[in-house]
Amino acid sequence: MSGLLFAVGVLVVVATGASVLFTMVLPRRPAGFERVSLWVNRAVRVLFVALTRLARSYEAKDAILAPVGPVALVAQLLFWAAAFIVGYGLMLVPTTHDVAEGLQQALGSFFTVGAIHPGGTEYLPVDVAAGATWAVVVALQIAYLPALYSAFSQREGLVAMLEGRAGVPAWGPELLARHQLVGIIDTLPELYSAWEEWSADVAESHTTYPVLLLFRSPEPWYSWLLALLAVLDGAAMHLALSPATASSNARLCLRMGFTALDRIGTMLGWRLDPDPLPEAPVDLTYAEFEQAVQMLEGVGFPMERTAEEAWPDFHGWRVNYETVAYRLADRLVVPPAPWSGSRRHVGPNIVEPRRPPHRRPARSADASVPRTVLRGRRPAPSTTGPPEATPGPPDATPGPDARPGPDATPGPPEATPGPEATSGPGSGRLPDPGSA
Repeated sequence: MSGLLFAVGVLVVVATGASVLFTMVLPRRPAGFERVSLWVNRAVRVLFVALTRLARSYEAKDAILAPVGPVALVAQLLFWAAAFIVGYGLMLVPTTHDVAEGLQQALGSFFTVGAIHPGGTEYLPVDVAAGATWAVVVALQIAYLPALYSAFSQREGLVAMLEGRAGVPAWGPELLARHQLVGIIDTLPELYSAWEEWSADVAESHTTYPVLLLFRSPEPWYSWLLALLAVLDGAAMHLALSPATASSNARLCLRMGFTALDRIGTMLGWRLDPDPLPEAPVDLTYAEFEQAVQMLEGVGFPMERTAEEAWPDFHGWRVNYETVAYRLADRLVVPPAPWSGSRRHVGPNIVEPRRPPHRRPARSADASVPRTVLRGRRPAPSTTGPPEATPGPPDATPGPDARPGPDATPGPPEATPGPEATSGPGSGRLPDPGSA
């Protein structure tokens, strides 16, 4: 019997050690027994989601969910410690002849690096191995944290930058509308390229370190998932409405974006269709799409197709990412933004992005305009007509006492701004996003 318990203890220690290595050292998607860390993350998430029922507003729910990521890391570390103690405790049964005493001795050796043997007769090899194991796990965890926070910071950078481009919470049609309102549609190809690279980084980091899914954005209404969904919807609408002028970068962004979502969903154990048909159903309705197209028409977004003509192409793009995006949005309890699906733990109200109002500094009609006064010799005034400027020699230099008199020729005429002079190509100021 003691030999069997010893063998079971060895298996527990080996399996736990493999889980530690595959989670914190080997960069790959967890599979098999490596998914133990996912079970711990799920248990912590379910506990905190249950606590959100005590809150009414979304901000309060987000405040409750904010520490889920750090708590999951601590819970994961405690789970490994408990598993190692059980494993080493079973390995000590042949010398202690009692499971309880073996666990007590393993507990003391584990946290004292083998210096204390409170159970029974010491078994030096197992005691030292237990103490060394805990020291190695703690060292790996310390080295693991910088990698996590580096990936987190890299993820949140573009999310924060999207606030001025797509609103808060982010929404795809608003992304296109704001770029049209401020005249920066030419920057959309660069935006698509940046989010293609961002999607590749997130696909790698969030499948290698699944606990990153539990780390929420610093602001309640920010969400990396909503930001990605907004960019994908914006790119899909751009390609569907203006196929001839839309940048090819939009296609690359879409492809990498829904590939990243599929990889994350597969890592979580979801069964997903890797190649859905373009005619497959989607939750977003044509009426919602048509309303968004009308909004874009109102701001003057260039279109080559009507909403009816563009819908099949948009539908064909969205079918690739809508299902997994909606499941992730519900799982992570992200803000209730338009076109992001329903939430079980958030109210049914949808919060649309608020566009900032259009403002300009007031300018009075008689405001003086700075003018240039030319210093130099002036011609003698004429009594028979307007003064005629007689240029002097090219090298004439005005004397130190030369001052423009009352009849000096003034500079440019004072310009009184008319109603059309407050904005436009020559005003040097682009209209704010609210100047629709």
